[in-house]
Amino acid sequence: MKKFDHYCANLQVLSQADRQDLENEFIIGGIIDKFVIQFELGWKVLKELLRYEGRGEANSGSPREILKTAFVVYDFIDEDLWLTMLADRNSLSHMYDGAAARRLVQDILERYIPAFCEMRGAIQDRYAEQLPEL
Repeated sequence: MKKFDHYCANLQVLSQADRQDLENEFIIGGIIDKFVIQFELGWKVLKELLRYEGRGEANSGSPREILKTAFVVYDFIDEDLWLTMLADRNSLSHMYDGAAARRLVQDILERYIPAFCEMRGAIQDRYAEQLPEL
C-alpha cells in the first residue's frame, strides 16, 4: 500500500525529532509540520484498511469517523489519544504562541510518535501478506 509506505517513510524522519535542537523555532515548526503529515497519512491508512475489511464507514471523508471506527476494529488504536491528535492538528491554524508550540512538540515526542510506531508495527504484523496488494 503506497500510503502505508509513505506513512513509514515520514515516520522514519519524524522519529529523529528528539535528536534535533528543540530550542530552534524552525526545528519546532518542522516537527509540527511532519506531525501533521504523519497524522494525515495515519488516518488515511486506517481508512484504506477499513475499506479492505469491508467497513462502510471507510466511505466517510471524516477523520473523526475513521478514527472512531478504527478504535472498534483495531486493538492498537487508542481512541482518546488519536482524537487528541486530531484536535491538536485542527488547532494549529490558531497557534500563535511559541510556548504552545513547544508543548505540542513535547506531546509529539512523548505520546504521538510512540502511537504512530505502534500502529506501524501492528499493521505490519496483521497485514504482512496483504500490504503489497493493497
